[in-house]
Amino acid sequence: MFFGLIKSAPIPNPQILFLVKDNMSKIRIITFFVFMGLFAATYQIGSMFQVSEEEANTFMSEFEKLTNNGMIDAIGIFLHNSSVSLPMFIPGFGVVWGLFSAWSTGFAFSAIVSVSPELAKIPPLAILFLSPFGIMELTAYSIATSRSFMLIRAISKKTNLIPFIKPTAIEIGIVIGLLLAGGYLEDFMIKLAHEKSIGLPGL
Repeated sequence: MFFGLIKSAPIPNPQILFLVKDNMSKIRIITFFVFMGLFAATYQIGSMFQVSEEEANTFMSEFEKLTNNGMIDAIGIFLHNSSVSLPMFIPGFGVVWGLFSAWSTGFAFSAIVSVSPELAKIPPLAILFLSPFGIMELTAYSIATSRSFMLIRAISKKTNLIPFIKPTAIEIGIVIGLLLAGGYLEDFMIKLAHEKSIGLPGL
């Protein structure tokens, strides 16, 4: 009887399946760019906050502890960025966490500028879009937060989540790869800037 039901079940039209997958791909791409824009905008807003000298000194003190007085290496950068980005995949929560991370990163930039006025000439968004590791991290965070949105949307609509497992796992791998490469690149550029005393946005 079971096999009879399978045989009698209508076979989906391949063209319809292709159109559905194509539409989902377009939605995924659009969602990614929407969240990239939201992340960048939230980061910009955070960088516009005025930071008092006391707050800036407190931040710099905590920052030095976090980076081991500037001695953090590529793996350390990768682990820190991963600890920030991976929770962004959590359905719903990841969106809030991602936008908060964007705002706090912008606020951190404002704090650094307050103690290093020469950096005020650098547009905050230049760090995201003009530095190679910045665009890698922005891409990773945008992938994670947009996936979080898609997952919570599917949950709210009581959609079967099994089809989301594979693409989510692939995207987690992509994010880890981007952050690992970005960590090594950022570490290299920091060392290069220190050795040659060249100007690097945000450093």
